[in-house]
Amino acid sequence: MIDRTLFVLTSTAILIGILASYSLSAYTILYFEYGQFHFFIRQLISGIIGITLMWLISRGNPDSLVKNIGFLLFFVCMVLMLVMHFLPESLATSAGGAKRWIRFPFFSLSPVEFFKIGFIFFLAWSFARKYDETDSIKEFKEEFRIFLPYGILLIILGFLIAILQNDLGQIFLLGITFVLMLLCAGGSFKLFFSLLFGAIFAVFILIVSSDHRILRIKQWWAISQKFILSILPEWFAAPLRVENLPEPYQIQHSLNAIQNGGFFGEGLGNGLIKLGFLSEVHTDIVLAGIAEEVGLFGLILCVILFLAIIYRIFRIANRSQSQVSYLFCIGIGLMLGFSFLINAYGISGLTPIKGIAVPFYSYGGSSLIANCIAIGLVLCISKKTLP
Repeated sequence: MIDRTLFVLTSTAILIGILASYSLSAYTILYFEYGQFHFFIRQLISGIIGITLMWLISRGNPDSLVKNIGFLLFFVCMVLMLVMHFLPESLATSAGGAKRWIRFPFFSLSPVEFFKIGFIFFLAWSFARKYDETDSIKEFKEEFRIFLPYGILLIILGFLIAILQNDLGQIFLLGITFVLMLLCAGGSFKLFFSLLFGAIFAVFILIVSSDHRILRIKQWWAISQKFILSILPEWFAAPLRVENLPEPYQIQHSLNAIQNGGFFGEGLGNGLIKLGFLSEVHTDIVLAGIAEEVGLFGLILCVILFLAIIYRIFRIANRSQSQVSYLFCIGIGLMLGFSFLINAYGISGLTPIKGIAVPFYSYGGSSLIANCIAIGLVLCISKKTLP
């Protein structure tokens, strides 16, 4: 039987995101002279499409549909991520000098959002085959040899996403999902930590080679160094203290919004952060906007709702009868969970802001519909789980 609880929880989160897109988009609407319900209608349409797809996919045959959709998204979206960089500006929308969306008559498509689902399925399918066929592998060299083709794939993705799309956050998300899925598939802790340290080194290289990423680190350190250095010995903290850093306006205003909301909030529609302090609060800064308008109490409810979604996904994974289904559900849960954490840590100042949307809550049609497809596939798998 389909996990109806997961369907209801996800639909509820989508409804909250639709309301947030209306309440938090006031300044953007005025600045660009859009209609009052511009973002609300667009997110509502995306929500209806997403819920409909989620329901239709959930009713499919898990033995064939999950595999077909997974491979389709993996190969088609990889091609689209490569092709869109050669498209003219009229067909590909740029952000920060990098093309991330493909324009269609009535909407724009972000291929990377859909590719993540295909990537997770490919890993689940491939890991299940590799580790089923090589149960006796214990030598690190042999295990590393198995990893090499995936390493090449990650390098290609790093070029397509981190370099061409200038989006380090997404490749970081894919990388951490990959490493944890490998561990769940049966990989050794020795390989796990080797890949983890390798990933940290690769991220360091990508950061120091990009001026805008260095700027984000400086903005984060500008607000974080006072607390971090206060708990360190002065002889150790002094060389790390940096003066005249750029203003961390995103983190600062996010923290101000959270503080201003208090426990019960300013009331839906009464927040101040959206009034020009930060642009497009309804997208990547949505959690700060929610915290200001419905307070810590409302934010906690949103977090509990999201945790319930992740719990139901992992529950389905634990009861899956095939290794591929188990790993796929684990991967989807990890992807959604880390997306939420990366965003939450960013707006709270614990880490630099990465620009990753909050699943279901942030405004954005591609992200919402892609996540609904992912949940639909998990629901489809739930029909063949153990009681």
